[in-house]
Amino acid sequence: MSHEVTLEWRDGQDATVDVAEGETVIDATERAGLGVPYGCLYGACGTCTGRLLDGDLVHVERPRGLKPKHRRDGYVLLCVAEPRSDCRIEVGAEIQADLVPNPWK
Repeated sequence: MSHEVTLEWRDGQDATVDVAEGETVIDATERAGLGVPYGCLYGACGTCTGRLLDGDLVHVERPRGLKPKHRRDGYVLLCVAEPRSDCRIEVGAEIQADLVPNPWK
């Protein structure tokens, strides 16, 4: 069994990837050759932050890189997230920047 996950970048680009049962979104994007940012692969750094727009997914490990308020607002860590239905997720480096402001701006 798998779920279709549609990834949407803010520049209007999108891509759909099939994510197998037990597979994380990042593993599926890597298999498909998509350029979704990631770092640690265990939920600590926040580099792979996405925003769930539609559907259902669960964190299979504690998403330490997200504050509880961000999780409530729909942000997810794709390295430890597995879909439970077809999903739409906003992705790209700008998503993490929404949560961690640049002090040099």
